[in-house]
Amino acid sequence: MQNTLVKAAALTLSLIATAASAEGVRTEKNMSLDLATQIAAQTVATCTTNGYAVTATVVDRAGTVRAVHRADNAGPHTLEASRLKAYTSASAKNTTLAMMEGAQKNPAAANLVHIPGYLLLGGGVPVKVGNEVIGAVGVGGAPGGHLDEQCAVAGIAKVADLLK
Repeated sequence: MQNTLVKAAALTLSLIATAASAEGVRTEKNMSLDLATQIAAQTVATCTTNGYAVTATVVDRAGTVRAVHRADNAGPHTLEASRLKAYTSASAKNTTLAMMEGAQKNPAAANLVHIPGYLLLGGGVPVKVGNEVIGAVGVGGAPGGHLDEQCAVAGIAKVADLLK
């Protein structure tokens, strides 16, 4: 009886260890340089067509910059603003416009502005493959965050066939 219990315990521990090791390796989709460059270029082109000189920064799922495009005449502040919006969006897996609005309406969410590296202004949009966020694009320089966001959404839409 005791030998059976020892074997059962050993088998249980072995199964737990196997399950734990299987969880140790993950496969994730991420942002390629080519995809990031296309999104940044399409986003800036959309804003330029609309008359806005912007910068578009694209980050991967970890918030690391993959591509930056800055339109002629885009202000120097647009570089950092677009990066922070992209980082915030990738980190929170949400648009920065929705986050800003949530922070304005919900006192508990107002502290989001104190997270280092977060910028709660419209213009940051997650890039998704299905429901999985693989990065984000941040836009700065249009005369309003809602316009920055429109350019970002349009830039992502132009490469939608690559997001499958």
